[in-house]
Amino acid sequence: MTTIAMHIPDGFLDIPVSLLTYVISAAILALAVVKSRRDLDDKTAPLAGLTAVFVFAAQMINFPVGAGTSGHLIGGALAAILVGPWVGMLVISVVLVVQALLFADGGLTALGANVLNMAVVATVVGWLVFRLGVRFVKGRGGAAIVAGVAGFLSVPASAMAFVIEYAIGGTAPVSLTAVAAAMGGVHLLIGIGEGVITGLVVATVLASRPDIVFGVRGTGLAKPVVRPEAVAV
Repeated sequence: MTTIAMHIPDGFLDIPVSLLTYVISAAILALAVVKSRRDLDDKTAPLAGLTAVFVFAAQMINFPVGAGTSGHLIGGALAAILVGPWVGMLVISVVLVVQALLFADGGLTALGANVLNMAVVATVVGWLVFRLGVRFVKGRGGAAIVAGVAGFLSVPASAMAFVIEYAIGGTAPVSLTAVAAAMGGVHLLIGIGEGVITGLVVATVLASRPDIVFGVRGTGLAKPVVRPEAVAV
C-alpha cells in the first residue's frame, strides 16, 4: 500500500506545485525572520529551543490512518501559543528541515509543501483560534481548553492544505477522493490527540510560568504565579 504522511514524500506532487510551495514558503519564512526579531527575548528564545525539541520528538510518532495514509502530531498550534506565530513558524520549519535531511522524513522536493502545511498553515490556524477564543474564557484552565481546541483544528487545516496541493498537482497512484477522505476525516481523530497534548502542555506552563507564554501576553493570564513564602518553624 502506498503511504501518504503529513510529511509528504518525493513523487507525490509534480514539479510546478513543488516549486510553487517552495516559493510561497520561502517568502513567508523570510517575513517570519523579520517579524520574529521583535518577539525573541530572554524568555522566548530558550522556550523556542525547548519547543523545537518537544515537537521534533512528537513528530517522530506516526499514526496509520487508512486509505494508504498516515499522520502524526504537528505542533504548530503549540509553538504559536508558546512562542508566537512568527517564531513558531521558524521552530516548526527547523524541525521539518532536520527531519528531511537527517531522517529522510519527508521528501526534499516536497519540503516546501511540508513547511507550508505544517509550519505555516497549522501555526497560523492554531494562533488565530487561540487568540480569538482566549478572549471569551476566564482563568488559565479556560485558556488551556482553548489551546486544546486550537491544536485540534490545526491538524485538519494542515491536512486540507495537502489535499488542495494534491488536487492541483498530485502524481501518486492514489485517488483524490481516497486522499481527501483519509486526510480530512481521520485527521480529525489525530487532531483530538494533538488537542489533548497541546492543552496539557499549555496548562502546565501556565500553571508555573504564565509570563513566558506568548499567547497570553497582554492579558491578565500573563501575571507571574505568586507562591506563598515558606513559613519558618
